[in-house]
Amino acid sequence: MKILLIEDEVKLASFIQKGLKEDGHNCEVSHNGSSGIERAAVEDFDLILLDIMLPGQDGFEILKNLRTFKIDTPVIFISALNETEHVINGLDLGAIDYIKKPFDFEELKARIRNVSRKFQDKRTTVLKLNDLVLDLVQRTVVRSGEKIELSKREFSILELLLRNANRVLSKTEITQKIWNIDFDMNSNVIEVHMHQLRKKIDENRDTKLIQTQVGFGYKIQGELTKQ
Repeated sequence: MKILLIEDEVKLASFIQKGLKEDGHNCEVSHNGSSGIERAAVEDFDLILLDIMLPGQDGFEILKNLRTFKIDTPVIFISALNETEHVINGLDLGAIDYIKKPFDFEELKARIRNVSRKFQDKRTTVLKLNDLVLDLVQRTVVRSGEKIELSKREFSILELLLRNANRVLSKTEITQKIWNIDFDMNSNVIEVHMHQLRKKIDENRDTKLIQTQVGFGYKIQGELTKQ
């Protein structure tokens, strides 16, 4: 699952992120509500893990804003506020679960598996942009009916571009999300992968989907539909 964790306790966030990645999930972290809402608005997540006591607006307000913005990603509250009234408030606002801190990590994993079972039929499994089709389950890419073989890394980059269609992604953002490391200004790894990806996706085709924004980054241009 692709999970967004909104948690201001840096050490706890790092611990949860590490554990979830070891369990096979893609977990991204925001340390405040504003950045969390922004990421939830521009990226597709399967689940949001949301703390309540955050700087600025609290988790309850964040959930209200997410729903106001028509972001219906499932939310699990993770909070030290363990009074019954807080749990009831969180569930009444639309959270699907509420985990009290401190918690056993195996319990968190079990709650996430439960979410996966409940919402797996609603998850996006196919991303289609113009004549390009990416199947997230079969891990296949087809353009104009022609199957395209991509490496695991190329597939991940293409998925990232499609999920952020028509938005420029910087090399720093791509590096952090695909490699989970800080961008090295002296490295040309992004250029190499983008060159290979563009060659496979766009070469000898009238319509070029992958575009370079000089000085900014890359984007894929077209009308995206999800199935």
